[in-house]
Amino acid sequence: MTTAQHKIGSGFGAGTTAAEAVAGIDLTGKLAVVTGGYSGIGLETTRALTGAGARVVVPARRRETAEQALDGLAGVEVDELDLGDLESVRGFAERFLATGRRIDLLVTNAGIMACPETRVGPGWEAQFATNHLGHFALVNRLWPAVAEGARVVALSSRGHHNSPMRWDDVMFTQGYEKWAAYGQAKTANVLFAVQLDKLGAEKDVHAFALHPGGIMTPLQRHLSHAEMVERGWMDEAGTMLVEFKTPEQGAATTVWAATSPQLAGLGGLYLEDCDVAELSPEDADGLSPSGVRRYAVDPEQAERLWTLSAQLTGVDAFAH
Repeated sequence: MTTAQHKIGSGFGAGTTAAEAVAGIDLTGKLAVVTGGYSGIGLETTRALTGAGARVVVPARRRETAEQALDGLAGVEVDELDLGDLESVRGFAERFLATGRRIDLLVTNAGIMACPETRVGPGWEAQFATNHLGHFALVNRLWPAVAEGARVVALSSRGHHNSPMRWDDVMFTQGYEKWAAYGQAKTANVLFAVQLDKLGAEKDVHAFALHPGGIMTPLQRHLSHAEMVERGWMDEAGTMLVEFKTPEQGAATTVWAATSPQLAGLGGLYLEDCDVAELSPEDADGLSPSGVRRYAVDPEQAERLWTLSAQLTGVDAFAH
């Protein structure tokens, strides 16, 4: 398997902020859709894009919370969307399509992490359903509005190192492990970008997946103090032992992926620290410090996941 997963020397790094990543780029007249764009790194993504002149639509499961968080930020509008409910996804997409507007930047930022076993829809495992299937259906339903030359940015995580696709039991019906389920969902986010980039070539749409970095945000809401101590993030007293990024730094790779001219003509790649990531060593076990697993950028697995996702959601903008 050949891959373009090699650093391009962007000049940015782990400490780059979202504002720095978009500096000098004029997004006036551009429209972005950012799921979960009202909390954590999603909020900073919205702030950076509007700061550069874009109009941002923020679909939110908690509409009132989103409106409060975004209050006073010009160029933003909020609508309702529950990614765990495909009817909600359809409703949002239909409302947006009815406006006749074009989408230049589509950021699938919302997600859940390491939650207790939860089932949504027809009994689907919640992390795979929310993080991947909901976004899969959303992007496919919005596809008629996606502009020529647009970019789609899927938020993945280094957590994809925890699990490849579990083709024999995608929904964890034979025993649930929250970190493996999260890992599979994040692997699915990368594979989604790989296949969408291939399919989107007909209108010069490129897709990227990324690891934003370690950031303390509401994403950690399901983790206990004891778990964070066990993972080495903090000591018993609550003192942080790991240097986490700020939310502004965490949003930088998203903003860079969505807007940077350095990525012109590229796509289907996994990014981290505002650069293209290298492949992780083949013999790496568990979480590697950086890089992307080969299974997450494998085009055959990407095509297989797309077929499965279309079957499960009943949506495929590219079906002929």
